[in-house]
Amino acid sequence: MSIDPRAALSALTTALEEHLVAASARRGEEDPIVEATFLGIIDAFEAYEEALFDAFDEVTPLVIYGEDDDFGDDSDGDEELEPLSE
Repeated sequence: MSIDPRAALSALTTALEEHLVAASARRGEEDPIVEATFLGIIDAFEAYEEALFDAFDEVTPLVIYGEDDDFGDDSDGDEELEPLSE
C-alpha cells in the first residue's frame, strides 16, 4: 500500500519545521533532540521519495548523505590520494 505523495510531502515539511525549532533551541554540540529531528528528516524524505516514485515514476534531485560521504566528491572513493608535492 502506497502513501499519498501529498501526505508524505506534508510529513517532510513538518519534519523540516521540527528540525528548525530544535536547531534554534539547541542545547550543546550533540543535542539529542536536534539529532532526532535530523533523522526524522531523513525518514520523511525517504517516504516522500518512495511515494512520489510509486505514484508518478518521479524522483527529486536531492540526495541524503551519510556521515562518511565526502560532499562535492563525485568519485566512488576507491582512488588512493597521492601527497601533494611542494
